[in-house]
Amino acid sequence: MSEYQQFKYTTKILEHRLDTFGHVNNARYLELYEEARWDFIHNSGYGLAEILTKKQGPVVLDVNCRFKRELTNRETITILTQTLKGKGKISSLKQEIIKADGTVASEATFTFGFMDFTQRKLIDPPDSWLKAIGVISP
Repeated sequence: MSEYQQFKYTTKILEHRLDTFGHVNNARYLELYEEARWDFIHNSGYGLAEILTKKQGPVVLDVNCRFKRELTNRETITILTQTLKGKGKISSLKQEIIKADGTVASEATFTFGFMDFTQRKLIDPPDSWLKAIGVISP
């Protein structure tokens, strides 16, 4: 995907994510992607506590999501996340949902900014954020 560190998040599709057709509803894919992003930034030292303390953090500006295969009840999936462009006020990352057999079920590209919530504007991210998203080696 890119030169930056790749993060993996594994989870199981449970009943509460299913729609009346017996597969994962399109809006739930975005929830799964967000779960994976929170998991890796938390584990990389820039979780919610850091965001609330510094009053600075990521904001999603745009998403392009493709649905390629359905996800069904009790499937184990892996979500791969990798930053594509990490420096500057606006960055991007790619995420893929991979089924147990290796099939790509969905792929999404997110454009996000790094925001100072006190000033209410985008700012250049600190090194601690760049480390958390795999742009700078830990």
